[in-house]
Amino acid sequence: QRPNVKGPAKDYSINHFRRWDQIKISSFCSSSSIQFIWQHWSLQKANAGGGEKRIAIQHASGKLTARERIEKLFDQNTFQEIDQFVKPTNTKKETGVLGDGVITGYGKINGRKICCYAQDFTILGGSLSEIAGKKICKIMDLAMKIGSPIIGIIDSGGARIQEGIGSLSGYSSIFYKNVQASGIIPQISIIAGPAAGGATYSPALTDFIFMVEGISQMYITGPDVIRAVTNENISHEELGGSHTHSSKSGVSHFSVKSEDDCFNMVQDLLSYLPQNNTEEPSVSDFINDSPLEDPTI
Repeated sequence: QRPNVKGPAKDYSINHFRRWDQIKISSFCSSSSIQFIWQHWSLQKANAGGGEKRIAIQHASGKLTARERIEKLFDQNTFQEIDQFVKPTNTKKETGVLGDGVITGYGKINGRKICCYAQDFTILGGSLSEIAGKKICKIMDLAMKIGSPIIGIIDSGGARIQEGIGSLSGYSSIFYKNVQASGIIPQISIIAGPAAGGATYSPALTDFIFMVEGISQMYITGPDVIRAVTNENISHEELGGSHTHSSKSGVSHFSVKSEDDCFNMVQDLLSYLPQNNTEEPSVSDFINDSPLEDPTI
């Protein structure tokens, strides 16, 4: 069935154009209309992430989606996404999702320009592909070029093993960018889900790490592998939860009770930091609401 493209565009849903590549619309629609419809459809598809079912599972796990996190973290309507429509090198239906599991871009937090990437767990568990690695490196390069802090929101099961060495090379490139940016711009990591395998190395190279109680874990390998190798039974929380890393290993700098609290704390932290190593931290006037008994002090 042909989509009704005559007249004003109203509801071009993803399902309406699911078989777009098999519809020969050039015979009944102008090129400008084709371009508009294609862009609208692509935007909807990219915004849908892994689909309604996987988003529902994400919410049932007590976690926000990557786009919801960005909306809460940045000033309203300031975030500009880049490379939103890229596809993975593996174009099978299973992995042919626009954006390829990570959202990258820049926006404003309390009026200051900030770069950010947020991994989307609804797309193949937020696993890092070769393309996703290139997207993250690109936004890190932009952050260093314009002298802007960068925030990484981590929610990933690690490397996308289907891509083999291509995925692993993405991690090595990210680590290199972390080292390049060190001492140049502030780097902040928000662990908002699992950070397993390669996904846990990069946050450890950044300046500040936030973890959310109950949903954040950082470990090189999971409990199942530990059990198989050492015959030790250990839970995800005991192995790499927020309490473990904030009270024992010291990897995490901040442990918070909810994602909303985490984003508020990140916004507060940024108010104390300069944009980059060429600027001074912001200064605010001291207001003494409780005067000392001795005014000479």
